[in-house]
Order: sequence, then C-alpha cells, then structure tokens
Amino acid sequence: MIIFRRRLLYWLIKAYIKKWGKTIFLFFLFGLFLFFGLRYSYGTILPLLPIEQRVTIGIVGAYRLDSLPDDLLSYIALGLTSLDANGTVKPGIAHSWKIQDKGKKYVFSLRKDLYFSDGDKVTAQTISYNFADTKKTNKDPYTIVFEIKETYNPFLVRLSQPIVRQNLTGVGEYRVKRFKLNGEYVEHITLVSTIDPRKVRSYQFYSNEDALKTAYALGEIRNAIGLSSITFNNKSFDLFANTTVQKEVNTRRLITMFYNTQDAMLSSRELRSALTYALPDKFEQGERNRLPYPSSLWAVAPQHSYAQDIESSKILLKTSGVATQSGELVFTIKTLAKYEKTAKIIQETWQSLDIAAKIEVVDKVPNDFQIFLGDFLVPQDPDQYSLWHSDQPNNIARYRNQRIDKLLEDGRQMENPSIAQRKKIYADFQKYLLADAPAAFLYFPYEYTLTRK
Repeated sequence: MIIFRRRLLYWLIKAYIKKWGKTIFLFFLFGLFLFFGLRYSYGTILPLLPIEQRVTIGIVGAYRLDSLPDDLLSYIALGLTSLDANGTVKPGIAHSWKIQDKGKKYVFSLRKDLYFSDGDKVTAQTISYNFADTKKTNKDPYTIVFEIKETYNPFLVRLSQPIVRQNLTGVGEYRVKRFKLNGEYVEHITLVSTIDPRKVRSYQFYSNEDALKTAYALGEIRNAIGLSSITFNNKSFDLFANTTVQKEVNTRRLITMFYNTQDAMLSSRELRSALTYALPDKFEQGERNRLPYPSSLWAVAPQHSYAQDIESSKILLKTSGVATQSGELVFTIKTLAKYEKTAKIIQETWQSLDIAAKIEVVDKVPNDFQIFLGDFLVPQDPDQYSLWHSDQPNNIARYRNQRIDKLLEDGRQMENPSIAQRKKIYADFQKYLLADAPAAFLYFPYEYTLTRK
C-alpha cells in the first residue's frame, strides 16, 4: 500500500512537471531577473514612483520669519548677486551690472526667465531691499538702478542677501508650503520642490542641542545639523547603526580672544603678543585659524602667524615692562559658556609662563573686562570696519590705530577699486592688525551633521 502511494505521488509529480515544467522554469528566471533588476536599479526607479521623498531636518536656534538660517534660505531664495566659495561676487537674479558715478551708482540687468515661487515673474518692480541711504529706481522692467550716498565697496556683497517677499516667496528650487509659529519664532517649516513636488524638506527647530540629539535618537528627524559634538548619553553617534556623521568647519564664526587694549596692563602691545605666542597650535574644538579671515577668502594674503613660540613669548614678557611684585601676572578671562573648555586650555598653557588666568563665565559681551573669549560673525566681504575702526561701538577690544582706520576706510570707500587694489589694502590691514595683536584669533568651530541612512 505504501509502495503504491509513493509510486502514485511520483507519477503525479512527474506528470505535473512534464505539463508545467517549462512555465515554472520561465517564471523562476523572470523572478531572478526582477529581483536583481530592482536591487541594482532601485536608485533610478525610486524617483519615478509617485512617492513623497521627505527629508526631516533638525536645527538648534530661535529664528523669526525674517531671520531664517542660511541653510534653509538657500533653498527658497536668491539675491541679485551670489558668492562663490572664496567670496567672489557672481551673478544671481541679475546677470550683469555696471558701477558708475565713482562707485555711488549701480545699474543691474535682470534675468528674464525667472519666477517667484508664487508664480509672479521677476521684474524690477518685484525686487526690494531695505537699505538705509539707498535710492532704488526701476529704469525699465528688467533694469534696476541703486544710488547710494557714499561709496561703499561691499555693496555688491550686500546684494547677495536672499530676496524673500511676503508669505516667504522667493526665487529658489523650493517654495514654502507651510509653517508654524510659537509666538514670533518658527517652530517648523515645510518646503516643497518647485521642480518635483514629491521632494519635501521639513525643518524642525529645537531650543538646545540636547533636545535636537534626543529627537534624532528617537527617530523624529532624519538629519540633525549644526551640532558642536556627537556625544549623546555618554555614547558617540558614530557608533549608532545606520547613522553617518559628517564633520564640517563653520568659517562664518571665528572664535576669538579679545584683549582690552585700554586696560592698564594689556595696553602693552608686547604683552598682548607674548600672550598670543604662548597659545596652542591646535584646538580640538575647531580648525586653527590665526587670521581675521578664513584662508579661502580672496583677500587673504600670507602673513606672519603666531605659531606657538614659548621662547619669543618669554622675551616679549620681559620687554613689555609689565611686572608685579610677586613676578606672576594675573588676568581674568571672561568667556561665553560654550567656550569655557577653550578658556581652561588657555589657562593651563599660560601657567608654564607664570601667568595666572581666572575664568569667569558670562552670557554676553561684557562692558568691563581684561580678556573676553567669544566669537564674531565673519563678514562675507573682507570689510571689518565695524569691528576694528576706532569710532565703532562694536569695537570689542577698544582698539585705536589711525593706520588701521585709514585702511578700513579705503577698503570700503575707494572709488572704483580693482580686486587687486582692495586685496593690497586688506593685506596691509592684516599685517598691521596682527602686529598690534588687539585680539588672538583661535579657530573656526567644527560642526557635525547626523544623517540616518
């Protein structure tokens, strides 16, 4: 009986294969082809499918609608001009321009193929900047004339500021679909591609880094940008599965130690130089930078740098004429909380020179200080008039130098200067500023981006 059943089963399978074998084999080959085809063409096929391709991005900071971060603005808006990687001015909404009347008149010719994200065509009438002491005239629908009271050479760079009209409309690859406010600050904002509506960028704003890191760890966002560290609950994010970490250098914010040049001791240039020579050559928090500019900026010129030189520091300390009865110099470093670790590194370094540093954490630029450890936003043009000119209220170091004043004035007010002329002016500016050492430029901070695969 058992043998009969086995034979019956064998005959049935044999008959089934004989009848359907070719079909089964063909479908097996088709399945293999489909599997490997989808596997290796996934990246090509996915964009063709009607599926929303959403990227969720987390950022730390309190931003109003009129002060959105650069990363977001770059997707929704463009300025009359634009800047390349080294700060050179390039066309933006305007394809060309002329400078007339000794640098007081700018004539811009607009591109004729551009539209705002709400569908309005870009014309001279739709372009608006709120600059003081500037008169705008629409010569024709595609020609704008700006007249300024005084020559101001960074004007072209100022016009790279993205133009964002009412309801956050701009000329960009994306448009604003929706946003939510918490009071006057943006809580989140969603962008949709003007070319492919399936592409969506959703930005969520957090009050601090811990909140942003927690949101990433919980899977609420796909990207976390602008982080100062990648540690979370005593664990590094680069150990997280399916997470990539990208380290970048923020060359717009320069961590700087400002000396109060009106202080009784720090009025000595030799002492300021001695303190600067003693500083470390590396800071783990960022990329070392001893100039007031990033090395990529077109105006940077080779200069004498303050590479660590303890012997030169000791010699300058002796020649500075600054001494105390105990023989030990004592300074107070007031620092923003986020740079307290840097202040402690400097404190330890100076100890080898019998220089004592007391550290005091502050929440803003203090009115009264000897040394202040903070940062400043590096302008996209080499003009740093507001930071170093004697007459400026933002001159943190209370620095006074007539030669520097003249160079800064020429850099922004020289009539129709060439790039070479302005480069020579700012090369001299760097040379004499570093020689005076009203500040020690430390580093550009590292920033990290987390991406979930």
